Amino acid sequence: MDEQGLNDAAIMLMSLGEEEAAEVFKHLSPKEVQKLGETIARMRSVSREKVDEVINRFTQDAAAQSLLVSDTSNYVRSVLKRALGDDKAALLIDRILQGGDVSGIESLKWMDPLSVAELLRNEHPQIVAAILVHLDPDQCSGILMHLTERQRGEVMLRIATLEGIQPTALKDLNEVLFRVLAGGDKVRKSSLGGVQAAAEIINLMGSGADTAVLEAIRNYEPDLAQKIMDKMFVFDDLVKLDGRSIQVVLREVASETLVVALKGAQPEVREKILTNMSSRAATAMREDLESRGPMRLSEVEAQQREILKTVRRLADEGQVALSGGGDDAFV
Repeated sequence: MDEQGLNDAAIMLMSLGEEEAAEVFKHLSPKEVQKLGETIARMRSVSREKVDEVINRFTQDAAAQSLLVSDTSNYVRSVLKRALGDDKAALLIDRILQGGDVSGIESLKWMDPLSVAELLRNEHPQIVAAILVHLDPDQCSGILMHLTERQRGEVMLRIATLEGIQPTALKDLNEVLFRVLAGGDKVRKSSLGGVQAAAEIINLMGSGADTAVLEAIRNYEPDLAQKIMDKMFVFDDLVKLDGRSIQVVLREVASETLVVALKGAQPEVREKILTNMSSRAATAMREDLESRGPMRLSEVEAQQREILKTVRRLADEGQVALSGGGDDAFV
């Protein structure tokens, strides 16, 4: 959700009142709750016209929706069982619903990376990998940064070679979740992990840890390390996007995020971005960049990662096409 969408959602929730807003929050992910909470906390006053605009737009959008089935998961289960019988349907239900019953894993999503790392620090790398592939790449990378360099390499190697989690392989995982979270006995198989997942997680590490992890994997299996690198997309790879794609990305990125990210960018990346802005916006951005003093590398890298997450989201939505950092076939 972009900044404008967050502001509109915050206004809508504030208009609902505490009880109704609380019910909405119950259905959001941890990341969505955090972002909306921060947006609401920053708001001081909103014009009556803006509130009316947001409510009217929401009403129109809601009226255009039609709820065909109240519980789609149960509908899929019932239809497949009727059509295929219990045994055949069972083979497909978990794959279709992508392990919907993962209460233990869901609990981890609400925890900060350091806390999760402390819980998993002494577990076998295979168990840690099986847990981490259920989490968002940014949370996963944060957890890995709190592990030792050796642990990071071992865990990422297993994530990169993971081709799915079968029910017979979940016994140890369930026992871990029972012990550290007092629950999660029904985690089901899900086609998670693999080279793409490994590339997304490593992309978000930065600070030299990404290079160390890749080197650890390369020492074990050079071909696998190369496959991961081919799937990676780093900030410098923005120069390989065409002008239209750059403009799509810029519409989704806040100006403050962009100026911090460009402060530590390579000259060719900076020029690629600026030449795809309007002349007025580019002039303002150049002036802002020149007036900024030295910035911490960690802050610059954090904003660059935010932009990379936006690029990947747009790629997933089909608005931006890219093939990976190791390939020039960008369109």
